[in-house]
Order: sequence, then C-alpha cells, then structure tokens
Amino acid sequence: MRGTFTPHRTLAAVLAMAAAGTVALTGCGTTEKPVKPATMPHMEPQQQDVFERRADDIVRHWPKHLSPMPGRRAAVLPLVSAERPKDAGQREITVTVGHSACDVHFGARQYESEDVVVVSGWGKKKSAKGMCTEMLATDKVKVKLEKPLGGRKVIDAATGKQLAAG
Repeated sequence: MRGTFTPHRTLAAVLAMAAAGTVALTGCGTTEKPVKPATMPHMEPQQQDVFERRADDIVRHWPKHLSPMPGRRAAVLPLVSAERPKDAGQREITVTVGHSACDVHFGARQYESEDVVVVSGWGKKKSAKGMCTEMLATDKVKVKLEKPLGGRKVIDAATGKQLAAG
C-alpha cells in the first residue's frame, strides 16, 4: 500500500497550497482555473485619509513651497499657531486650532518624518440640522509626538506653511 487516500488530508493540502497562491485546480475537463490567495481583512492595505495624503505630499516635497489645500475640510483645518517647546527633547507641542463654533469635538493630529512634523486641526459638528454661526473659535490642543521634536520643522497641513520657527 503506497499511501492512504483520505479526503481530509487532500483537502487540507489543497487549502494550504491555495492560501500560498500556488495551486491550480482542475475539474473533469482540461481547463485550469488558478486560485487566488485568500485575503484577510486585517491584511488589506489601508487607504490613506485626506490628512495622511496631504501630509505625505508635504513630507515628499518639503522644503519646496506648497500651496494651501483648496476648500475647507473638517479633517484638515488650518492652525492659528504652534508653540515650540523650550526643551527640544520634549515629545509634545501645543497648537492653536481654529474650528467652527458649532464643533462639539475638535483636536489636532500629526504625521511625523525625520525632518518635519505635519500637524492639522480637525473638527466635528454636532449635526447638520439647526442654525450655526460662521464664527471661528480657537482652542489650544496638545499634540503628542512619537519622537522628541528636536530640530524638526512644524508644518501646517492645510496651508503648507512652517509654524513655530526654531
């Protein structure tokens, strides 16, 4: 007896090879049908959001002059200012976010590279219903950095301009 045929062993082997993307299954005919590797939801490449795309663009082209983003987006609000910490070893900067007076949630986010820290404000309104003034509100927000700021430039994602010269 050369080997025992068991449906479970054969199926397990086929599934293992299919997961690796190396199997071509055939039916009764002679046409081969390639099997694509299975994809897991956590393995799919994540799409960059509008802020991440803009920040990535700034990092690639810095220090060339960048034009401001067209229009106003709640995910990329311009900053009023940024305060450079006195100690370059700190992992936190304070920015002043300009947002709508109707925003119930607001904050700032960062995108870091070796040379720059791209920062943007964001805001979320309470609802689309009801009246809202076009009044600008400003609030200071602390942004935590992955690495100390050091000599890196702080760039506003919305305008493409350097903040907190240092």
